[in-house]
Amino acid sequence: MAVIVAVDTFDVRFPTSRELDGSDAMNPDPDYSAAYVVLRTDEGPDGHGFTFTIGRGNDICRVAIEVLAPFVVGVDPDAVDLGAFARSLTHDSQLRWLGPEKGVVHLAAAALINAMWDLVAKRAGKPVWRYLADLTPEQIVDLVDWRYLTDALTPQEALRILRAAEPGRAGRIATLQARGYPAYTTSPGWLGYDDEKLVRLAKQAVADGFTQIKLKVGADLPDDVHRFRLAREAVGPGIRIAVDANQRWDVAVAVEWMTALAPYDPWWIEEPTSPDDVLGHAAIRAALATAAPEGRPIRVATGEHVQNRIVFKQLLQAGAVDFVQIDACRVGGVNENVAILLLAAKYGVPVCPHAGGVGLCELVQHLSMFDFVAVSGTTENRVLEFVDHLHEHFLAPAIVRNGHYVAPTQPGFSAEMSQESLATYSYPDGPAWASPASIPTGRI
Repeated sequence: MAVIVAVDTFDVRFPTSRELDGSDAMNPDPDYSAAYVVLRTDEGPDGHGFTFTIGRGNDICRVAIEVLAPFVVGVDPDAVDLGAFARSLTHDSQLRWLGPEKGVVHLAAAALINAMWDLVAKRAGKPVWRYLADLTPEQIVDLVDWRYLTDALTPQEALRILRAAEPGRAGRIATLQARGYPAYTTSPGWLGYDDEKLVRLAKQAVADGFTQIKLKVGADLPDDVHRFRLAREAVGPGIRIAVDANQRWDVAVAVEWMTALAPYDPWWIEEPTSPDDVLGHAAIRAALATAAPEGRPIRVATGEHVQNRIVFKQLLQAGAVDFVQIDACRVGGVNENVAILLLAAKYGVPVCPHAGGVGLCELVQHLSMFDFVAVSGTTENRVLEFVDHLHEHFLAPAIVRNGHYVAPTQPGFSAEMSQESLATYSYPDGPAWASPASIPTGRI
């Protein structure tokens, strides 16, 4: 019997603001960061997890993780009920009052829940995607917190979805291992990049096998039109170009802005307005339904800042989105993301997760691969975001070849950072912050 004997936390920050990697209209100077947690066991291995931030506030997330730590210490990972464990973190009445199921306390719960999945999968000798895909439909349904969902999706409906996908699981696993999971890249599109860098990275993305790229927009309309024109000329008409406003606009402004960009055939507009504004997203989607060339739609995508499964439910019920963008750390970890994947399957909406950041590519690849194998059974119109920086800090970094994520083979959630990186980028005393000029940060 193994026992979790301690929960260690770290404030890890990468100074990405120095070269504007990750910059967008709402977040002009992000320092990609992780409130990082290690579940120490008495016999090993340990479980690793984190929640993603962009700098200030990372310390608050770390404190919230420490407040939740007593729910974890003493747990036997070989006997843990992963559904009940997740609910124990999100249902505590006093801590739930701070949300409920949103904000910093939910981010902290995600870090611990994801760390437990890393630990359990390591002990089973499987990557998380395969651990999930090997569960029975009944076991998968038991992972989900069904409170507030049953008006849109019942456990019985979820079982039918999962059972319908069962016969093809083995074949899809073989396909995934042979081909990988389709990706798109945001690497060319950061708002702080000059024209030369945008064009160079856009062309490089196509050469690397990507069939979709993404540009940040929303700071200045004439500049966005200029940048989109350059990108379209660089990649040609056959490459999808999505755009991302990072919640910058009111509804009317979103429609006006995207109408101006429409001649360049945007594939989707991501986060056009507040992530909480379900009806606003629905209005934008309706207004852009024939805005692209030849009357095609400009599609609407959102999700990286959607706070829980209930808001995702409402977006789907309202017909407000064309793409669901889950985040591995924003909601309550693996368990709540399983619920969202099942909701998206019920409504027939593709899931195209948010990644980039630090470690998000490493985590969310497992969720997309599980979705393909055991839930939706398809990769049609599904792509997983990829940003090519900061992967070198992980022991099992995400790998993309020919525009596809390679299926992870190492046991766990691909979440474990090297001890050197944890020490170097520890805030505020690590060498990266004490003597910043001498430390590389994995720049594009």
